[in-house]
Amino acid sequence: MRHIILGTAGHIDHGKSSLVKALTGIDPDRLKEEKERGITIDIGFADLVYQESGLTVGIVDVPGHERLIRNMLAGAGGIDMVLLVIAADEGIMPQSREHLAICDLLKIQSGLIAVTKSDLVEKDWIDLVKDEIRGFVKGTFLEAAPIIPVSSRTGENLDILREKIEELALKAAPKNSEGLFRLPIDRVFTLKGFGTVITGTAISGTVSLDEPVEILPAGIKTKVRGLHSHGRTIEKAHAGQRVAINLQGIDKESLKRGDVAVTPSSFSATKTIDAFLELLPGAPILKSKSLVHFYVGTAETVARVMLYGEEELKPAQSCNCQLRLQEPVVAMAGDRYIVRRFSPLETLGGGVILDPSPSRRRRKEGTEDLTVLNTGSLDQKISLKVERAGPRGISADAIKGWIREEPKAIEEALKKLGQAGELLHFEDQLLHKKAYSALQEGIAGILSAFHKKNPLKTGMSKEELRNQLNIDARIFNFILAGLKNIVVEKDLVRLGEFKIALSSSEEGYSTKILGLLEKGGFQPPTREELSTALNVDQKRLGDILGLLSKENKVVRINESLYLSAGSCEEMISLVRTFFEKKPDLSVAEFRDILNTSRKYALPFLEYLDSHKITIRTGDVRKSLLKK
Repeated sequence: MRHIILGTAGHIDHGKSSLVKALTGIDPDRLKEEKERGITIDIGFADLVYQESGLTVGIVDVPGHERLIRNMLAGAGGIDMVLLVIAADEGIMPQSREHLAICDLLKIQSGLIAVTKSDLVEKDWIDLVKDEIRGFVKGTFLEAAPIIPVSSRTGENLDILREKIEELALKAAPKNSEGLFRLPIDRVFTLKGFGTVITGTAISGTVSLDEPVEILPAGIKTKVRGLHSHGRTIEKAHAGQRVAINLQGIDKESLKRGDVAVTPSSFSATKTIDAFLELLPGAPILKSKSLVHFYVGTAETVARVMLYGEEELKPAQSCNCQLRLQEPVVAMAGDRYIVRRFSPLETLGGGVILDPSPSRRRRKEGTEDLTVLNTGSLDQKISLKVERAGPRGISADAIKGWIREEPKAIEEALKKLGQAGELLHFEDQLLHKKAYSALQEGIAGILSAFHKKNPLKTGMSKEELRNQLNIDARIFNFILAGLKNIVVEKDLVRLGEFKIALSSSEEGYSTKILGLLEKGGFQPPTREELSTALNVDQKRLGDILGLLSKENKVVRINESLYLSAGSCEEMISLVRTFFEKKPDLSVAEFRDILNTSRKYALPFLEYLDSHKITIRTGDVRKSLLKK
């Protein structure tokens, strides 16, 4: 079964809802006030089912009144084709023009024109109206659309209109059911015994019973409790369908029109959008930093428009811009949007979202990248987005939630870019070759500076190096693994060509340190005492001790205590000899065999325990030495 969405458009009281009812038998006006006043106030829904072709056309009926354009826009976002309705007795009116302009800005590809109330006028008059309409739609997507006079009261030409709708719908490109699920919410209500229900048009992907979904921007995670489409219970909903979803464990008050139901953890809400904007020919001049009403999907918020490279935009002109929103929305690169004047309300223009998560941009920076995002190939757009992610990279899943393209096309582009060496793939992350090169240079630079400042340290700790780069651990390890001039030894990193070279003064300190430790035996000077005796600062002393320890000339007992290598070997030998005669070694006995004090005996024993030479059992030690 194919699913296509048809939206109505046209001036108030031109018979849109009556025509939908006559075509489908379903009254799209559901509100009591709508029935009492005879006008559509909110969006309504109906459907046409074509059994032979397996086609279901969901109809979104929108209000025509100028004050309800915001409701019209909430219904227009997901439509594939439009039915422009113009009354024979009134002809083209203000909202006829505004609705057509909006549909043109949303880049709706196809549609039909119905001349309603044909029974109220003479045939010659209808011919005049048709001529007027032809001039009106010239240069728009409806330029070649069929114009069909109809009467909802007499049924004139309704069969022809149904046939034309089917013919056009079968040519429409179906929405992508392979992508991530996304459904902008246009209604929220409760049903007794069911709980909270949301409705909308599924823009992409599929959703099934018991499947988890996330409601953004709120970030509410829930489950699908029930699914309905066109009055029928279904197990799975597809892109292009009008869908009602019964959600598990959510209050109606937590949700609103403009929220979006999506595949969990795949999309992000945003308050900053880079976009391409074009003004309508009859729009007033738009100055940079102006406030406007912004519409995308079913969401509406106020935005400040920052024009790039322009101080103002004149009618019919276009440019790149940044939209700074008062409230967060969910959008993808490639989504269409509309802006209306802040006051008085009138449609100014619209365009395409280029980047819903833009990088920071300096005021004088060019917008060549936005031109790529607007007119470039998918490969170019993805490469640019990954490049702008910088050293932190971006996941392949994030790309799928960023741009409105089929997943297969994205995967093919990523594969192609990977083969060309432009993007590097590791686990689920993507890194641009420029960021990779910059990180390699950054690591070399940081290590070079570290070696210069710390000539006696064998290397920099991996964690300290990663923190200076401020990158994800996975990216860090990936970069290190690919560097040929870097040596990684356990937790230390150094440049391959780096070697510790002691200066003559440091050689002298080294000799003196060894002499003092050997002379001290089992009562060696502490690090602080060495510093005082040699008149050398703690950092420099620590570096020399670290080098001597690495060369196995001294043994580090703890932070402030070192033994000469010879004394340490002698200590272990004395302990071995003791255990040949007795199974248990007390602190006092250990102190006596070393002829030292308790001050030294305790840290020495802790060292022996930590190196699995002895093990503490109560107040004594037992041997772990092999016999």
